[in-house]
Amino acid sequence: MPKESGLSVYPTTQPVAALILAHGAGAGQRSPFMVSAARAMSERGILSATFDFPYMAQGRKVPDRGPVLEQAWRSAIADASTRTEFAGLPLFIGGKSMGGRIASQAAASGPLPISGLVFLGYPLHPPGKPTASRDSHLPDIAVPMLFVQGSNDAFGTAQEIRELLPRLDRATVVHEVMGGDHSFKVPARSGRTQASVLEEVFDVVARFIRSTIGRG
Repeated sequence: MPKESGLSVYPTTQPVAALILAHGAGAGQRSPFMVSAARAMSERGILSATFDFPYMAQGRKVPDRGPVLEQAWRSAIADASTRTEFAGLPLFIGGKSMGGRIASQAAASGPLPISGLVFLGYPLHPPGKPTASRDSHLPDIAVPMLFVQGSNDAFGTAQEIRELLPRLDRATVVHEVMGGDHSFKVPARSGRTQASVLEEVFDVVARFIRSTIGRG
């Protein structure tokens, strides 16, 4: 039996696919963004689940090392495979910032039973350090990927992600949040509410999943 991963499942009626989301470095699965994202996807017909990495579950502030984080992802996927809610559903994985990056590393290091990856603000590099890029493993991923990226993201803009496309799986998609930062926050002068921006983001994720599985 797989190790218990602490999955929190957000059910939906007649789901077409499942999506497991992992949190960023500073806030866990109960953060407002993660809860909103999981609920929004379930409202769009995608069975959703979240989990905490070990350091977050144990109340520590410093993230675990890469191998521990990647194993947590594998445990979450294995846990989902034993649950009846996920049976027969195409599985997508990803998450906010670090959570998505670690999902990509797990997918690049060996075959996973997934249909695609969803990145909500991929941390391509540390702020102010564009040459310290975290992209070397991305070409090893052989499933469709969606990058939702702000045009003003200090961790990597949508344009920086687009420049990677020739090296990535041909089904990779980049959606740009105009004016958005790493958390998709837009300037007040944009005339858009934060709620409307996030609704757009979640609509894009749902369309990507449905299109990937031929249910668009």
